[in-house]
Amino acid sequence: MTEGAAPSSKKKLVKKHYETELQRLQIELVKLQEWIKHKKLKVLVIFEGRDAAGKGGAIKRITEPLSPRICKVVALPAPTEREKTQWYFQRYIQHLPSGGEMVLFDRSWYNRAGVERVMDFCSKAQYKEFLKSCPVFERMLVRSKTIVIKYWFSVSDEEQERRFQGRIHHPTKHWKLSPMDLQSRSKWMEYSKAKDKMFKYTDIKQAPWYVVNGDDKKRARLNVINHLLSLIDYKDLSPEPVELPPRQDEDEMYVRSPLEDQNFIPEIY
Repeated sequence: MTEGAAPSSKKKLVKKHYETELQRLQIELVKLQEWIKHKKLKVLVIFEGRDAAGKGGAIKRITEPLSPRICKVVALPAPTEREKTQWYFQRYIQHLPSGGEMVLFDRSWYNRAGVERVMDFCSKAQYKEFLKSCPVFERMLVRSKTIVIKYWFSVSDEEQERRFQGRIHHPTKHWKLSPMDLQSRSKWMEYSKAKDKMFKYTDIKQAPWYVVNGDDKKRARLNVINHLLSLIDYKDLSPEPVELPPRQDEDEMYVRSPLEDQNFIPEIY
C-alpha cells in the first residue's frame, strides 16, 4: 500500500498527453519565475520522501525551463566533522533563498527525523530537540516572508522494489543506489513510524506537508508542478516578442583566423 494514499486505478498516461501537459506547466513555471524575480519573493520548496519515490525526477522537470540564477537546487552531502559540531540548522541557512529566488531542497533538515533517527546517526536527545525546534525554525522563516512548501513523496513497497531492481540493472543509474538506500529496504516499518511522528510534530499550519502519490512518476510530476503553481498567486509578466537587431557586417579590417589554427573536437557523429 502507498503511504497516505490509495493505489491509483487510473490508466497509464499517454506519452503525448504527458508531454503536452508538461510543456504547458513548464511555461507557467517560467511565468512564476518572472513573478518571483519581479516581486523579490523568497520561495523554499522541500522535497522529502521514500527512496526511489520520484523526488529527483520532479525536481528535474521543475528546473528544466528555469534560470539557474533564480531557481537553485540544494542537495547537501553528509555533514563534515566540523558541521557536526554546529547548531543543526546552521549548514542549511546559507542556502536559503534571498529575494527573487526559489530554492529546491533535495532532502533537507528533515534528515534528522528520517535517516538519522532510523539509522541511529543522532542521539535520542538530538532527535527530540529537532522535533521541538523544527516547527519554531520554520515559523521564523515564514515570519521573515519566506514561502515554505514541503512535499513528501510516497511510494508503495512493491513499486519501490521494482525501481530498485531497475537501477541495479541500468548502467547509468547505479549511482542512485547508495548503501543507505539498500539498508532502508530492511527498515521499511521503522521509516514509516519515523515519518508518522515527523508529520505529527512538523505538519504545521504555516508550513504544512503535502503528500505526493509517487507510484506513477509522470502523474506525480504533473501533479506537483500544478500544485506548486497553485500555491503562489502570480501574474503573467511575459515581455513583448523580441526582434533581433541586424547582425553587424564584417569589417574590412577584420581578417578571420585560419580554421586550421583552431582545435576542433573530433566529429565522430
